[in-house]
Amino acid sequence: MTMDTETQSRIKAQVTGNPVVLYMKGTPQMPQCGFSQMAVQALQACGVPNFFSVNVLADVEIRQGIKQFANWPTIPQLYVNGEFVGGSDIMREMYESGELQKLLEGLKQQA
Repeated sequence: MTMDTETQSRIKAQVTGNPVVLYMKGTPQMPQCGFSQMAVQALQACGVPNFFSVNVLADVEIRQGIKQFANWPTIPQLYVNGEFVGGSDIMREMYESGELQKLLEGLKQQA
């Protein structure tokens, strides 16, 4: 299944229009899976309480399209400054090593 141009454009606008974007199952207040919950907690622990999130369960085009956009098969997906960072495993590893905190350091005020 190929991604339509409209969905591709919507994803690109979301990713480039916000400093921190998390594609997740559910919302930051009500994550619908453990991986999404861990991703939200990692961002909050890095001092980024407000970030742009997209509930992929509410939009089937985005849910399929985001996997093709980054060529990454799983949700959640984190984007920082328009760049794909990774999923929950990568976020956890980066958080534990301190890399995620460094990456997000300058964005606390913007988000």
